[in-house]
Amino acid sequence: MGILFVISGPSGVGKGTIREALLARVGDIEDSISATTREPRSGEIPGKDYFFMSDLDFGKLVEQDMLLEWAEVYGKFYGTPREFVMKTLAEGRDVLLEIDVQGARQVKAKMPEGVYIFISPPSAEELEARLKDRGKDSLESIERRMKSFLDEMSYLPGYNYEVVNDELETAIHKVVSIVTAERCRIQNKD
Repeated sequence: MGILFVISGPSGVGKGTIREALLARVGDIEDSISATTREPRSGEIPGKDYFFMSDLDFGKLVEQDMLLEWAEVYGKFYGTPREFVMKTLAEGRDVLLEIDVQGARQVKAKMPEGVYIFISPPSAEELEARLKDRGKDSLESIERRMKSFLDEMSYLPGYNYEVVNDELETAIHKVVSIVTAERCRIQNKD
């Protein structure tokens, strides 16, 4: 059986950047692609970054229980297709999910044996500066995200690991080390 790795944390903390680096540096880990109703951002590729879909199509996936988790985040829906994750794990391959805090809580309730990694910012002020600097969000969106920050941080005790993303290369190294260590656990050996 493969290992489920979940990277989560507040919006704008660097989860996606860390995920990309992890996938580039660690072999034999499958990236799970989420479904979403939000519009693609510049440079995002449908079917690679996300499965972009309408609210109606997303609702059908929910009704048919075809999502491992799903949530409404800032007025848009996000979810993890169940079939890919379960099939890949059953084949003995590891799976990586990069999802928001709401989604991670749902997955953990169903799959507590997974490895849950919370990516934290060095401070609320630094997170707000990063959100503004990346230029992907409106000021209204940034305000909503910052209002959710403390609530999202309150779920930290439910995770296995915390990695503070104060220096990107160090944070990446720590996440790669967590994956390596978990793969060496006796109970995770075939």
